[in-house]
Amino acid sequence: MLTHIHIWNFAIVEALDIELESGLSVLTGETGAGKSILLDALGLALGDRADSTIIRHGENRAEISVTFDTHEAENAEAWLKQHEFDSEHECIIRRTVNEKGPSKAFINGKPATVQQLRELAEMLVDLHGQHEHQSLMKADIQQQLVDDYANHAELLKKVKTTFKEWNRLNTEFNKLNSAKNEQDHRLDLLRYQVNELEALNLQVGESDKLDKEYKRLSNASQLLQTTEQTLYALEESDNGSVSEQLSHFSLQLQQLGKTDNKLNDIASLLDSATIQVNEASSELRHYVDNLELDPERLSFLDERISNIHTLARKHQVNPDGLSALLESLQKELDSIENADGHLEKLQQDIANTSSLYQQAANELSKSRMKAAKMLSVKVSDSMQELGMEGGIFEVVLHAYEPGSFHSNGNEQIEFLVSSNPGQPPKSLSKVASGGEISRISLAIQVIAAESTRIPTLIFDEVDVGIGGRVAEIVGIKLKQLASHRQVICVTHLAQVAALGKHHMQVSKKSDSATTISQINYLDKQQRVNELARMMGGIEITQKILSHAEEMLDKVGNA
Repeated sequence: MLTHIHIWNFAIVEALDIELESGLSVLTGETGAGKSILLDALGLALGDRADSTIIRHGENRAEISVTFDTHEAENAEAWLKQHEFDSEHECIIRRTVNEKGPSKAFINGKPATVQQLRELAEMLVDLHGQHEHQSLMKADIQQQLVDDYANHAELLKKVKTTFKEWNRLNTEFNKLNSAKNEQDHRLDLLRYQVNELEALNLQVGESDKLDKEYKRLSNASQLLQTTEQTLYALEESDNGSVSEQLSHFSLQLQQLGKTDNKLNDIASLLDSATIQVNEASSELRHYVDNLELDPERLSFLDERISNIHTLARKHQVNPDGLSALLESLQKELDSIENADGHLEKLQQDIANTSSLYQQAANELSKSRMKAAKMLSVKVSDSMQELGMEGGIFEVVLHAYEPGSFHSNGNEQIEFLVSSNPGQPPKSLSKVASGGEISRISLAIQVIAAESTRIPTLIFDEVDVGIGGRVAEIVGIKLKQLASHRQVICVTHLAQVAALGKHHMQVSKKSDSATTISQINYLDKQQRVNELARMMGGIEITQKILSHAEEMLDKVGNA
């Protein structure tokens, strides 16, 4: 509910803080005192168009701040969390208007857009009367009222869920079907490319292995010539093999080592070298024996490598990437070739989901029809009590095109009204005056109070054009509504004001050329005086004061 309003440099208000409580709060004051300022300031905080002319004369900035307790506003708390404005069951909306530059908006201290203010406002407060926040004129709000009154939230959720799934399946089907029709040429190309790559049968890492083998075979002649020359030098030289020469030198140094033992270590090194030379000769002989000149294999490798590189260039990938490309093309080919199977399954899924949707939507329609009939009768009866004798209220369900699916079910809901006897009901937005709409809204809100989602309701001049018994009935219904929701009512009628749990008075005070509006909570005697002013004429007599006190005592709000 709305707990606090702070107004600063707005219109003729310098600074104003208003604490609000639950139940019915009435706002009264003489014409021109500034009762509309409170609603205008609230409207600005909730997303109305900002205009620098609302800034108090002589100032360059105006600010409005409103605070809501969101304990019982589940939709608002979910919205705040979704948009990362959440706090602990409190919502503070602040709007500033500057003389130069755009206005600024904040939700719980974070910058927000005006559109976000409007979205959030519709979950927190509803203003009824001649005001642009009047949600009763909106088709989606009318439907929400009927659905809330019918208390079929789970059924509505089922319709929305099945519609969402049906829509997803249809989107997937249409996309796949369109792709199938457009990809006949693609299918031929894929088949050719896959066959070509499969025929190549390239193995992982094969390209690198082939390159190494090709390099070795293409240089086989040079390898054979060089290795044979090396073997000859090591084993068959005219001066004896290298091994023999090393052994000879080692033996000579060993003999000399008897004279100088420093030569013994060098002789040992030559012995080691002899062993290594013998091992090298053996390994080299083995290499030469296994080295073959294979022109046919070389030709095969040349052709194989050429084919691999040709396909790699064709597909603009590295040779090693051909295997991954083949796998990707095979998957795409499989998807298109099996599209008929996918389409057939999707069609079956769509048929099943359609059946579930239609069943839920039909149940929803029956529930709505029952609720619409009850709401029509009750609101029509209430209209008779609220000064619209002979008036008719009718909730009409307009069915969508047969076979069409919608997230909200089979129909749209529209409120029709006839305020005059004998006149056929027409759209609420076209035939009802501002005061009538306020009273019709009041009747609906009282009837649907148990299920309405909006925690704070504000009625602006709901008593326009009525008086006497009807005015008292309006007050009783407002009080009845306030037992379930916070209700704030701007009124000119003492019968309505007397029924308020809290009474605020708007007044003006002047200091030389400065005029300031102020709002005060009234005690019992102040309420008596204010009610007397509302009932009396130029002179407030003792009789009028006694009547005013009697009114308060009668309703128990003294």
